[in-house]
Amino acid sequence: MKLLLRLLLAIPLLWLAGFVWFLLSLPAGVEAEVETDAIVVLTGGPGRVAHGVELLQEGYGERLLVSGVDPKVRPIELAEELGVDEALFTCCIDLGKQAENTVGNAFEIGTWVRRNGYTSLRVVTAADHMPRALHEIERELGPSVALVADPVAPKWGLSALATEFSKYTVRSLQMLVGRG
Repeated sequence: MKLLLRLLLAIPLLWLAGFVWFLLSLPAGVEAEVETDAIVVLTGGPGRVAHGVELLQEGYGERLLVSGVDPKVRPIELAEELGVDEALFTCCIDLGKQAENTVGNAFEIGTWVRRNGYTSLRVVTAADHMPRALHEIERELGPSVALVADPVAPKWGLSALATEFSKYTVRSLQMLVGRG
């Protein structure tokens, strides 16, 4: 009985310690000088696509994939929303419309990277989503593709951060035991 009680007390303490580590280890940004072949944006939060397009315009990658785009979205609509010329979408931006979650993003990104022969990627997503996104993309691509984290500000609510940490923890455990 004492062992069970200790275990029940240890689980929340371990979660809390992990959560603090997670918060302290979130990426703050990337040095602008880091060059990559291409840029990928995982949709799902404010500022991500705009940041990716800005990086493309500044020359930090030759092409951009926006992964997880709603199938109904057309390039012209996105160009208008971002205030950029549609020609930029025609020449240099691909909209991935298959992914519905982070695992799907990684698969979509992997397919795009292999098709284009890229060896380095700048990954744009929210800072709190970045650890899980990188984990999934690295799992999909292996060590042959260098990844550079380029985070945007997350939704800094404690609940959203705790949820993302919990998703990261569960997915890491699944991968550890070989079920993912």
